[in-house]
Amino acid sequence: MSNFEAHHRFAHITARKARYVADLVRGKDVNRAIEILDGTHKRGSFFVSRVLKSAIANATRDGQVNANRLFVREIQVDAGPLLQGRFRFQPGPMGRALPIRKRTSHIHVVLGERQAQAGGRRGAKATAVAAAPAAAEAAPKAKATTRKSTSKKQS
Repeated sequence: MSNFEAHHRFAHITARKARYVADLVRGKDVNRAIEILDGTHKRGSFFVSRVLKSAIANATRDGQVNANRLFVREIQVDAGPLLQGRFRFQPGPMGRALPIRKRTSHIHVVLGERQAQAGGRRGAKATAVAAAPAAAEAAPKAKATTRKSTSKKQS
């Protein structure tokens, strides 16, 4: 089982805002993840969606990979450098100067491929549920026991 990666470095969004969106799709199938990102009205969903689609394209270049079995194995958003590499300042109260920080982030996506199940999605669960009633019928029935009431002995 191989991993397929894509990165967007120096994305013009803060890491905190992109992490909110990244947490929504972590561990999901890629088709479901794209649906979630398309329906999310956050600015970070645009950046994460682009990186996710790039990772899917990287995976489909290999002819042996089924894109429908891919899932988001890892998604990570790290803080990048400040946009201009230094602070800029804006005036603050009482003659102070307050810094303007234009933050960037690095978005990393790793996809993995799920193994195909032999019996389908419900195969293992359905056989376990079907076996449970048969096992209950085969077990001997326990005798019903009644509790004896205890009363204080009078002497």
